[in-house]
Amino acid sequence: MTTTNKERATNYPGIYEYDVRKTPKDKGIRYRVVYRTPAGKQTSKSGFKTLGAAKSFQAETETKKATGDYIAPSAGRIKVGALAPDWLKEKGATTAETNSGPLESSWRNHVKERWSGVGVGDVDTEDVKTWILDMRLAAQQRAEKNSKPDINAGATVIIRAYGVLAGILDLAVSRGLLPKNPARSKTVSKVMPKKLRKKHIYLTAEDVGRLSKEADVHGHGLLVLVLAYCGIRWGEAIALRVFDIDFMRKRLSITKAVTEETGFKVGPTKGRENREVPVARFVLDLLRFHVEDLKPDALVFPNKEDATKYLGRSKSDDGWFVGAVKRAKVQRITPHDLRHTCASLAISAGANVLVLSKMLGHKDPSVTLNDYADLFNADLDNVADIMDTRYSSAARCGNVAEPTDRDPIAA
Repeated sequence: MTTTNKERATNYPGIYEYDVRKTPKDKGIRYRVVYRTPAGKQTSKSGFKTLGAAKSFQAETETKKATGDYIAPSAGRIKVGALAPDWLKEKGATTAETNSGPLESSWRNHVKERWSGVGVGDVDTEDVKTWILDMRLAAQQRAEKNSKPDINAGATVIIRAYGVLAGILDLAVSRGLLPKNPARSKTVSKVMPKKLRKKHIYLTAEDVGRLSKEADVHGHGLLVLVLAYCGIRWGEAIALRVFDIDFMRKRLSITKAVTEETGFKVGPTKGRENREVPVARFVLDLLRFHVEDLKPDALVFPNKEDATKYLGRSKSDDGWFVGAVKRAKVQRITPHDLRHTCASLAISAGANVLVLSKMLGHKDPSVTLNDYADLFNADLDNVADIMDTRYSSAARCGNVAEPTDRDPIAA
């Protein structure tokens, strides 16, 4: 840009005009606004084509300074990709590997290519909305190609990717690089896919017995019982060592979990909190026999070919777990579904929500209530039946007044 004349003061303090000539066809007057940052440093912004635009910028800047929303223009030029490592590092330090691992994968596979080179100040709500819609359309097309049309296809992947971007922009806000997060908007929320909760499958005690028997063909019968009657997660189960079993107190000490994102990795539990889980007597007796010849630091459920290695999750259709499910003729489930079975068996045995929450490792009982609302609703009928039974028992002993046919006393 070529300036042909020196700046000239306008009738508005802090606003100056100057002449420019880019090309013979692109020339004219431009305006520059001089102002001070909240820290008192003088700075300016030039290039306004009209006096009105310069005045609007000046007024908006003064308003933001007064309300504390002022952000230096240079701050917004910091790239999303420059903040991603810090955000992922924070997640790795504050969440379990089962949570932080998928976030790192989501950044690499779904967020980085689109947003890494974009300045945080250049992220626009409409751009985020378009990105979400593009991912949804691609997921829907893949689902239709596989003869499984679904308007909410890919919901888990899309919601996680959005969460990564929004989280990084939250960090930008907290560092004073943005006044607000453009991804946290109702406009974006309206186009997000709906993640439909998978209906829980609950096995009966008889189902669990048959499944355990069939799994024992490959030596995994006891593992099935521990998952179904202790409610621990798969990663917590395969991380168990002999010294984690307290036979006197009938407890399992759950302090670690194994993830298989990229090879086996040992870390904290999903809730990053240790807990003790009660063990039914018959399961404890089987555990005692199972580990009696093992050293205290030996894995309870190791790889069958190498007892020093962790047991991998059975995922394939010809794996031991799927085979056991088919032979036992129970509903099609995954090892994680046995955790839901444990919740069902515990509630039917009289466990309240607080006890179940501690057993399952939920940080808040409300999580347990939300996850297993159907079980607790069904339990209401049992409460009514128990109260009716106790009333009848008391009535037989003459300890309650029998109802009469008299009219109620008027108020």
